[in-house]
Amino acid sequence: MPTGTYAKKRLWRWRSNPLRRRDDIVEAWIVLAVWTVFAVGGAVAALVTAHAADDVFARQRAERQSVRALLLSDVPLTATAAGISSDRRMSTVRWTASDGSTRTGRTLVDTGLKAGSRVTVWQDGQGRLTAAPPSSMEAAIESGFLGTAAAAGLAGLVFGAGALARWRLDRRRVDEWGREWDQVGPRWGHKTS
Repeated sequence: MPTGTYAKKRLWRWRSNPLRRRDDIVEAWIVLAVWTVFAVGGAVAALVTAHAADDVFARQRAERQSVRALLLSDVPLTATAAGISSDRRMSTVRWTASDGSTRTGRTLVDTGLKAGSRVTVWQDGQGRLTAAPPSSMEAAIESGFLGTAAAAGLAGLVFGAGALARWRLDRRRVDEWGREWDQVGPRWGHKTS
């Protein structure tokens, strides 16, 4: 099929046509609006979300700092119910916060360590234990994933709203056809003998 013919068939709602109804024009505008919001809004949502996530991760890298801590109890190698050993377990550690105070808390440490071992832990600006901040590569990957998820979420909402609007138009067209058939149908109801 030549491309010109295909384009004419795809864009029939936009051309003057004696069979074109008002609902067909409304549907064409709905489809155009859905695709425009999807393209522009999806890109904006993805960029804004990815940028915001990247800012949060950069702030975490700036605020969190690693400190050396002393392990207060043994961390034995343990097997789970499925027979798989875990690499890390919660254990109690003692460290010196940035204000010079000695603190004690629980954090994940490698298994197989003995009491008195030195481990590296992460603390926030207030000296509380926290998870290690993501590396710049991890942050970039997660920011990209979150941006993609935001665009997909917006796409779902936009396409769902467009499908709902088109379904309502279809229902209205079917009802209109039913009313027209109620007027024309009896004229065709003669019987042949």
